[in-house]
Amino acid sequence: MTRADVGKRVSVRQLTENGGPAEKFTDTVGVLTSWDDGVLLITRRTGESVRVPESSLVAGKVVPPAPARRRGPSATYRELALVGARAWQPVESEPLGAWRLRASAGFTRRANSVLSLGDGPGAGLPLDEALERVRRWYGERGLPPYVQTATGAEGTQETLCADLEKRGWSAEVSAEMRIAALAPLGDRDADVERVRLDRTCDEAWLGRYQRSEAPGPHVLHVLNSGPSVWFATVPGEAGAPAAIGRCVVDGRWAGFMAVEVDPAHRRRGLATAVMTALARRALEEGASAAWLQVESRNDGARALYEGMGFAVHHHYHHYRPA
Repeated sequence: MTRADVGKRVSVRQLTENGGPAEKFTDTVGVLTSWDDGVLLITRRTGESVRVPESSLVAGKVVPPAPARRRGPSATYRELALVGARAWQPVESEPLGAWRLRASAGFTRRANSVLSLGDGPGAGLPLDEALERVRRWYGERGLPPYVQTATGAEGTQETLCADLEKRGWSAEVSAEMRIAALAPLGDRDADVERVRLDRTCDEAWLGRYQRSEAPGPHVLHVLNSGPSVWFATVPGEAGAPAAIGRCVVDGRWAGFMAVEVDPAHRRRGLATAVMTALARRALEEGASAAWLQVESRNDGARALYEGMGFAVHHHYHHYRPA
């Protein structure tokens, strides 16, 4: 392994404690994103950056790309990134080289961040110049600048993450992109008779949705965007839904979002019922694969989706300057 291997996936062993029987070794696997001033920077698939001083380096080698995942449908990072973007379309969008600037009056980071599909803006545009344009474009709209990146799959942006961190940007929120086969989800034993499906979201649905207290036109624009959008509602008491969900069908993919349950009705299988009903509708439209996004710190939701068969495909992050 040499400095010429920056950008490749490597396995590194370092000595973390010195001295006789107490010496301890640690192995790190990830993308070698830099090797400067006697320090190696390795980005793991989760987006975590590990600094390895040359003085502690015991061994290192280039290793093959991560093996294909055993669960879930076959998918590339680029395919999933574009499917996810089409399911959550911004009010305003503008290209910047290979990047795309997106704004929706601040409603969610996904709809108010730069979508990057490579390790730089491309089109001969230097990174520093691109980031300055990003700051200016979002500043003109009274919004904080965010750049959405991904790690952990072939074609993701570990190098861009490292370059952003060198410039004082940090990941404010990280999440998992999970995928699964759709048919097993639709086959689950759930009380789908209670679930109502609609093409638009009404005031009751919006009242249960926790991402926006006062939904305006920009919120409705984002929620109603997508190739084929469905909203699920489980009626509750006094007109307030007990549970809601949203699904966007796009070719072979069905994306699940906004699955929320009234705290008073949790642990009754309502989230499963919502997703099962939406999955069955997506199957009727010809979809065969499912995806969803869940924040890495949301242990409850991650456990729920793991039990439904959703496996992590890659991680994505929203970087913001200090």
